[in-house]
Amino acid sequence: MATCGSMMQPPSCTSEYLGTTYNSTYMTGPHQGAHCTQLPACATMTSQYKTYDTYPAPSPLRRSLTTLPWRPSTYYQTAKVNPCSAVTRSMPDPMSARTQLAELDSLKVPPVFAAARNALYTRFTCNDWMASNQGSYLASDRVRGGSERLRMDTSRLCREYDDRMMRNQAAVGKRLGERLGDINFWKSELNNELDQLISETNALNEAKRLLEKNLAETENPLHIAQECLYNREKRQSIDLVHDCPEKELIREVDLIKRCQERLRNTVDRANVQLGLNRAAQHELERDSGDKFIAHNLDTTSQQLRMTSRGIAYHDGVHRIDNSISVPETWAKYTNDNIQRSQAERAASKQMRNEIETVINTCNNEMWQSWNAVNTALSFRIQETTDARNKLQNHLNKTLQEIYDMEKNIELLKKAIQEKERAMQVAQTRLDTRLRRPNVELCRDAAHNQLVEEVSQLIDTVDHLQHRLREAENALQALLRTKGALEQDLSIKNNTLFIDREKCMAMRKTFPIAPRLVAIS
Repeated sequence: MATCGSMMQPPSCTSEYLGTTYNSTYMTGPHQGAHCTQLPACATMTSQYKTYDTYPAPSPLRRSLTTLPWRPSTYYQTAKVNPCSAVTRSMPDPMSARTQLAELDSLKVPPVFAAARNALYTRFTCNDWMASNQGSYLASDRVRGGSERLRMDTSRLCREYDDRMMRNQAAVGKRLGERLGDINFWKSELNNELDQLISETNALNEAKRLLEKNLAETENPLHIAQECLYNREKRQSIDLVHDCPEKELIREVDLIKRCQERLRNTVDRANVQLGLNRAAQHELERDSGDKFIAHNLDTTSQQLRMTSRGIAYHDGVHRIDNSISVPETWAKYTNDNIQRSQAERAASKQMRNEIETVINTCNNEMWQSWNAVNTALSFRIQETTDARNKLQNHLNKTLQEIYDMEKNIELLKKAIQEKERAMQVAQTRLDTRLRRPNVELCRDAAHNQLVEEVSQLIDTVDHLQHRLREAENALQALLRTKGALEQDLSIKNNTLFIDREKCMAMRKTFPIAPRLVAIS
């Protein structure tokens, strides 16, 4: 029971040892009507106290060092408190100045005789005692009533909060389930599109490989055509003409170079399309990977319970908003990636069709040019062979004529030689008859015949010698013709060797299979 007095131990006294007992001493405090230290006004103390929403907890009991649980108290300790408030109040007013404690005096140990003397005076009356008890009863009733109401309100509030918590958790679980369904749907769409894009990319890679193979194979017909042109430059003399095979070979070289340029351009475009396909595939893979991670995180979040391990406080996490999308933009982002992939797949398929078209077109054009060159070469070889055969025939005739002319020259020489001997006989006869004496030198018939014979022989020899010179000239012309024919035959044989043995031998088979390339 609070009193107006305060019992304090003076700081100058010697502390008692734990377990020892001093003699009981008492200090009497002033009566109720005595003057006590006044508490400060409420107006000055209001700002120094906190307002509590609940009842303040009772102060803990403090036990004196001299008060032992198995021994009675040796003296009383009193406090200087003025019980000015009514005992009918259920709770002390924390803002009242009367309830504020003034400074507490230091505990003092009174003298023994003073405590013994003050113990003879009573402090309170029976009415005070009964009023105090009645106030305690009423205060207890009021406190217990408030406590019961607080318990009821608290229980109701806890049930409401539990229901709201369960509803919130169920709603969050439902939203997470819906979100997982959306993620699964778009992830399935992404995976399907990714598989189709990968298949299309592989098909385009295969088409590009065939395209590069055809581009590399075009070097063979180009090399053959250029080699044919180089070999035909080795033709000689009159056969070094700008004929149809040469024109077709030049066209073939130009055509192959144009086809190579088209194939290279198509390869470059295919590489660009492959880059676009890989970029779209990268976006799909990244989006699918992000959705896989988000699916795992949302699945983990959906499976969390109040009994789950790993839950903890994360202060301020509800105030963090690092979102970069909303459901509409989130779905639009994935849909845009899928549409981009579909567009790239369509472009890739178109690219494969163009590759197939350009391969087949170039192969057909080169095959037709190859056949045109071979046809021109075959026709030219036939013409050269006919010319060679005619030259050979003329050469044979010329050789025969040379042989006959040589025989004729020998005959002329023999005839001239015989005529010269006959002339010698006739002239010898005339010379012999000129030695006849005197009148015997008669111009008789014999003399006239001999003179005529010599004249005829001279004319004959002159004519035969003229014929011999003409025959020799003809023989020289025949020999020159023979040389020219032989040279022409050599030229034709060289041309035939180049066109037939070198060019046509290389062009027996087309180095690129003339087939239609179907790219699936």
